[in-house]
Amino acid sequence: MITSAKTKPDDTRERIMETAETLFRRLGFSKTAVADIAAELRMSPANIYRFFPSKTAIVQAMCQRCLAEVEEKIWAIARSRGPAAQRVERLELELLAYHKENLLEEQKVSEVVQVAMEESWAAILAHKEVIRNAIELILRDGIESGEFEAVDPRETSALIMKAYVGYCHPMLLAQSLQEGQDLETEARSLIRFLLRAITPRK
Repeated sequence: MITSAKTKPDDTRERIMETAETLFRRLGFSKTAVADIAAELRMSPANIYRFFPSKTAIVQAMCQRCLAEVEEKIWAIARSRGPAAQRVERLELELLAYHKENLLEEQKVSEVVQVAMEESWAAILAHKEVIRNAIELILRDGIESGEFEAVDPRETSALIMKAYVGYCHPMLLAQSLQEGQDLETEARSLIRFLLRAITPRK
């Protein structure tokens, strides 16, 4: 009984976020009001405000949830077995797939992404550091095994992040998709090109 009482508010928050996301995709962020979300859930707007102080706060929570999901996948790849180069490639392609699937499915979603980037910038910066740390972990493994040269893993992971930004930034990705680019092939070629720079010559 106690557990049920504790989880109910979390369940309600989740329902609010899921409903808001559906309406944002259908109507767009600016055209969706808290009253619309409340009506869809058959509850009062005041009840929504018990869990989120504003519509923007809902987007922030959605952003945090999405970042946590992708970070879990990224760490699973970073800590897996196998050649370091393959793990870096898998990690970057997972990031690309995540952004394409979750942020760019429909035109109206880009508005939500813009709000999330503007209002949750601290969380996004922390997320970028998580990804950099995951890449650094793989690089350290590769250096230790002799697969990579003895480069500075922290500096190199930051450089890889900068080079790969076009496949992680939602707005840049949207532009590339509109131009009909084969992003997976390009991303794979970029990562292999970057890693050749730190692979010992035979």
